[in-house]
Amino acid sequence: MLSFFKTSHVKKFGKELASVIMKDLNSSQMKKDSKFMEKAQKTLTKADRLVQKFKLENKLNFYQRSQLANAFLWSLRDAGCPEAYANQLTDWLLMQMQ
Repeated sequence: MLSFFKTSHVKKFGKELASVIMKDLNSSQMKKDSKFMEKAQKTLTKADRLVQKFKLENKLNFYQRSQLANAFLWSLRDAGCPEAYANQLTDWLLMQMQ
């Protein structure tokens, strides 16, 4: 029962994933849109591998998924990611976690 509410590992992963994404994307935000989109696609592919690995190792319930999304979203926003793009990335993460 108590494992249902265990979220420390989930929050940690959400923050780490946001950090990886922002580190990769911050270096290319000033480039042309086509180069940024190319870099964003590579970054999401890299992030997808991390998400799939985490997903295999951890069976998350709906509460843990929501805590993951929340930690991920606020880490992105705290790192200076625009709100609309942070929301899109969070939606992407939730789709990957299903």
